[in-house]
Amino acid sequence: MSTAPSASSSKRYVAPAIAGDAAALTPQQRELLGRVAELGPHWAERAERHDREASFPRENFDELRAAGLLGLAVPQHCGGLGADFTTCVLVVAEMGRWCGSTALSFNMHVSPCLWSGLVADALDMGAAERAAHERIRARHCERIVGEGRLYAQPLSEGGAAAALAAPWGTVARKVAGGYVVSGRKIFASMAGAADFYGVLCTLEPGTESGSGTQRDAIFLAVPAAAAGVSVEGDWDALGMRGTVSRNLRFADVHVADDARLLPEGLYEQAARRFPHVFTTHAATYLGVAQAAYDFTVQYLRAEVPGMPRVPRRQYPTKQHAVAQMRTRLEAARALFLLNARDARIDPDKDARMRLLAAHYTVMEHANDVCRLAVRTCGGQGMFRHLPLERLYRDSRCGSLMLPLTAELCMDHLGRECLYEDGEGDEAIE
Repeated sequence: MSTAPSASSSKRYVAPAIAGDAAALTPQQRELLGRVAELGPHWAERAERHDREASFPRENFDELRAAGLLGLAVPQHCGGLGADFTTCVLVVAEMGRWCGSTALSFNMHVSPCLWSGLVADALDMGAAERAAHERIRARHCERIVGEGRLYAQPLSEGGAAAALAAPWGTVARKVAGGYVVSGRKIFASMAGAADFYGVLCTLEPGTESGSGTQRDAIFLAVPAAAAGVSVEGDWDALGMRGTVSRNLRFADVHVADDARLLPEGLYEQAARRFPHVFTTHAATYLGVAQAAYDFTVQYLRAEVPGMPRVPRRQYPTKQHAVAQMRTRLEAARALFLLNARDARIDPDKDARMRLLAAHYTVMEHANDVCRLAVRTCGGQGMFRHLPLERLYRDSRCGSLMLPLTAELCMDHLGRECLYEDGEGDEAIE
């Protein structure tokens, strides 16, 4: 017969490593995850306030800056930590279990670092192009590592471009000494908080407006303080409220030649040949799911600080629900880790299909774990002084994020499963 835990028992729930098997971590991964785990409890205490206010967690980023984590994906020879892809997403996942908005915003800082760092190093470039990129990249890295600057990556525009199906509506015109950027981005995480916005534009190839193609994409770091940059609209969203993802407008913003995060014309190659960078935000949602699971176990074991010691773990319905949560969490984690370790230049078709399956699974399972957590913890899960309702709202946002929404993952994966390259359907008489 099940009994309540003894008040004198020293056994308490110990949350698992975000990677599942801590023994499989590299020394660098273990050390970096430890840095985040030290900061995390402070973030968790602030999360309810930033969610309620829809305010950016600046204190958390001050702590990340002081901990030396802004340079996570900056190459070592540029002064950064030189973390590989798997390490980057594990660090973001660990952040997600403490504060989803901090993790998602930090991921938007890491992404341009990956594009200009790890990904750029794997791309085809001529010697002169490579040398120019190294010179310009060094300046971006100095801003991040030496000056503590935050970079963001606003992607969405409200059209097909963010789904990688059309040229960017934001355009850049080449002028003497640089570029002039005009356009608008929506759902721009860290709007008003980042120091630089990594803006994807279509570089107009000539005098004819609107003649650029996807191959003409250019990736420019636009200073937030530049003339013509403005933040617009409100951010009163369902979840991830601390990302403050307001709209950005660029009205004839002049940037210098060294604003490039990748050489002209190389973003299209990078996006096509290294698609795993489009999945990095899944890490946040794995962390959110882990947080929901951890809280539920602590709640059922009567181990939540400040709450009455009323155990509920003895009920079969609760045990079954937690088993469902753990099953979904482990399935998401397994595919997440497999996808992270698949990340490389020119992945084969099977790896690309695993990417889609992993991304969909993490996003949908994260919300399902949070749904089960709220139901299992009962009425207490609805109150805002506890984290579950926030985790539930945050978790729902992942499947809506471009370029790989849950629907687009299924669309792409279904076609990839049934068609080989170049195949189509014959007309049916």
